Amino acid sequence: MTLSHHTESKGDLGVLKAQLDLFEQGFTICMPQTEHAPFDLVAYRNGEFRRVQVKYRALEKNGVMQVRFATCWSDRNGTHTVPIDKNEVDLYCIYCPETDECYYIEPKKFRTNVSLRVEASKNGQAKGVNFASDFRRAP
Repeated sequence: MTLSHHTESKGDLGVLKAQLDLFEQGFTICMPQTEHAPFDLVAYRNGEFRRVQVKYRALEKNGVMQVRFATCWSDRNGTHTVPIDKNEVDLYCIYCPETDECYYIEPKKFRTNVSLRVEASKNGQAKGVNFASDFRRAP
């Protein structure tokens, strides 16, 4: 029996879904030869390379995915969170298991985080809301 780390399995699924989705959008997918790069894959199309960080995000009860532009890890000294260097990542690809879709965000267009709404809010607010459906295609 092979044991796997639950978080790594989610991350692996997200990367596989991103590869397929980007391929279907006409990108050639390149994979870094290290796990220590600030991105998970590189998408190439029309002479342009895009460094892509992939995140697996489940929907919260209110129909929103929260995405922080930070990296987080734990060791014997506790949990560490460090903001990403937005000059090293061109796109975030967010894979959501509930919708089984990928969403694409350019981190430089947002501050420290972004919320993507999959379901309409109960009060009907639309102004200032980032609807996930608007982020389905890689720019």
